[in-house]
Amino acid sequence: MNIKNLKLGKYLTLDEFCTCTQTYHQYANQVNPFPKNIQEVIPALQDLNQFILDPTIDFFGIDRFHLTYGFCSQDLKKFLEKTDPATGKKNGRVAPELDQHMAHEVKNNGKYYCERLGAACDFLITDLPSDQLVEWILQTQLPFDSLYFYGTQRPIHISYGPQHKRDIWTFTNLGQPTKKGIEQWLKLSKQILEQKDTRLL
Repeated sequence: MNIKNLKLGKYLTLDEFCTCTQTYHQYANQVNPFPKNIQEVIPALQDLNQFILDPTIDFFGIDRFHLTYGFCSQDLKKFLEKTDPATGKKNGRVAPELDQHMAHEVKNNGKYYCERLGAACDFLITDLPSDQLVEWILQTQLPFDSLYFYGTQRPIHISYGPQHKRDIWTFTNLGQPTKKGIEQWLKLSKQILEQKDTRLL
């Protein structure tokens, strides 16, 4: 089987997960979007799909699900860091050591790009404000590692990884991470964790 057609979960293929960004489509003939460390990256992407994306798509439907950023290959990283000559802006925001989009990809020196491991993606649900999507994720108790909220009309970032931090961030107008304004989500997430701990006793 062609690895591009590999199903990561019930719905998404590796090809869909690696080629969804605008930057990839802009530079497709120059970018290899697929992972090199397949033995480790594929299971991480499959876990993200199984525990986060499949339940989300089960509930909202594949027609409403819109993936905007999935796996970031070494090639894609280079082009995300480039400046678009037409706009003068970078093609994308890249924080490979933090955001888990590179999953388990390895540098030339043998170290992981992101020591947090796991995998991440950005997505939105059509006709659903992203704050309501976050509320649903928390109420459903999806086992995310990190969740970034950029605004009601923008995709969310979510990851699944071994740390299972359930960490939630939003961002200021200048793009700085903050927890101001999302206190209700932090409180709800804490309550859910406490309820789980109580049930385990």
